[in-house]
Amino acid sequence: MRYDKNLHHRRSIRLKAYDYSQTGMYFLTICVNERACLFGEIKNGAMSLNDAGKIVESTWNDLPGHYAHVALDEFVIMPDHVHGIIVIDAHVGAGFKPAPTKPAPTRHGLPEIVRAFKTFSSRRINEARGMRGVSLWQRNYWERVIRNEQELTGLREYIHNNQLQWELDKLHPAALAGAGLKPAPTTASPFCDIP
Repeated sequence: MRYDKNLHHRRSIRLKAYDYSQTGMYFLTICVNERACLFGEIKNGAMSLNDAGKIVESTWNDLPGHYAHVALDEFVIMPDHVHGIIVIDAHVGAGFKPAPTKPAPTRHGLPEIVRAFKTFSSRRINEARGMRGVSLWQRNYWERVIRNEQELTGLREYIHNNQLQWELDKLHPAALAGAGLKPAPTTASPFCDIP
């Protein structure tokens, strides 16, 4: 099928004219393609990571090593998605260090950081599974710019308690299967009840 801009157009969920490389905190939800449960399972309210889940965890934790202006906050791996908070800090490297004599490295924005996370984790998981080029993640992801301390506290609590809420999730694979449904890809986060 040929590309049709009216048929294949995807509405951007990004804030118009917002600079996603500026200092700030960002809440993310990134879903597995077709909501497949690839990263392990939740038993008694706690996630038991399989090898793919461990790769995702390692890839997330490696992000500050690739992006010096990035710090990580709360993070949780669910069987079919992840939630995390990324901090982009324009002042990383400032302080009592001598002034740099070479140009500052490029500060990548949130879309580049998420792209790298998805690419690195997909590559490593596909390599471990003996597969090539298989799409692991949904094409898009959901993000929210965290605007204040109250919102940050609420999102941290949401992430921290997410595994305990797994059985209650209306998009839980067992709930969908019982209704004769399968999850549909989404660009809006169905996971966050935070106002």
